[in-house]
Amino acid sequence: MNDENKSKSSKVKVMYVRGEEASSSRSSGNPRTGKGGRSADRKAPTDRRSSSSPRRDEASSRRNDSSSHRNDSPWRTVSKRPTEQVESTQASGEEEGLTAKSYIDPEQLRRQRQEETRVYGENACQALFQSRPEAIVRAWFVQSVTPRFRETLRWLAANRKAYHVVDDSELAKAAGTEHHGGVCFIIKKQTGLDVAAWLSQAAEQDCVVALENVGNPHNLGAIMRSCAHFGAKAILVNDANLLESGAAVRTAEGGAEHVRAVTAPSFLQGLDAFRRAGYSIVTTSSHEGQPLASTTFPAKTVFVLGQEGEGLHEDTLRQGDISLSIGGTGNIESLNVSVAAGILLGEWWRQQKA
Repeated sequence: MNDENKSKSSKVKVMYVRGEEASSSRSSGNPRTGKGGRSADRKAPTDRRSSSSPRRDEASSRRNDSSSHRNDSPWRTVSKRPTEQVESTQASGEEEGLTAKSYIDPEQLRRQRQEETRVYGENACQALFQSRPEAIVRAWFVQSVTPRFRETLRWLAANRKAYHVVDDSELAKAAGTEHHGGVCFIIKKQTGLDVAAWLSQAAEQDCVVALENVGNPHNLGAIMRSCAHFGAKAILVNDANLLESGAAVRTAEGGAEHVRAVTAPSFLQGLDAFRRAGYSIVTTSSHEGQPLASTTFPAKTVFVLGQEGEGLHEDTLRQGDISLSIGGTGNIESLNVSVAAGILLGEWWRQQKA
């Protein structure tokens, strides 16, 4: 038998083990208190009539017997850490009929969480289910959206994927945000492609957006949405995880399923790889460059965009084959990066389809 002593740092198993020297004892007393057993060595109670204080002597006798039994208890206390408990139970559990509690390796749990991400929002989750349902690990829904996810629910049940119909507050906890749109999936991440792998299967007409130090998830989501609308199928980024954040995917409204993250050892090396493969590198500036209206884009184009405040680094600007500016009134310093991306992608699409 065992007790559990819980603390903030760990859980300690406390086991009571019968000593070998008492293995032949017939005592069946409580191993924790030492009470309730019969000892062959216990002396017979004294005659009450010979005692001048019967009640006092009787109480004293009971206390002495109990104390003696506790001191002579054949049970000893052994404490084990959880890992030791699991190992010992795994080694002898089948013989003794014991069942150990499952023990999860923290390192394994950390790796698993790194391989998973949240996706929420109705359009984003519908698009993900249509594109790669096998990536879904677990799902949560509020009751009001379940009629629109009937096919998803049937697939989850048939493939033994856990799903829960919960209230709004529980879904907010699962999604990590109140802006969940009534549904949340935990999915396996779709890792980015190396630039060489992308180039090996790129089409004759291929538009790529390269983002230097753009990390705002709402901007990233809006850019993915524009890419999906205008047929740009790849985004060059330093970290593929940026395109898989819940906020970015939800803002993309399903567009994330039509765009792949492409990575390289460095941003400049990625641009160089595209140039050597025949792509034209197009950089943008708020103050200089040829006007967008008079620029003709080749079939294979990489649009390079940076942060609104800092813009592109000087080294990146020097990589450009074409430098252009988006004309306007001049009343503001620059456009939002996602708006600029949408304008460039729309013009590339118009020229290729003309």
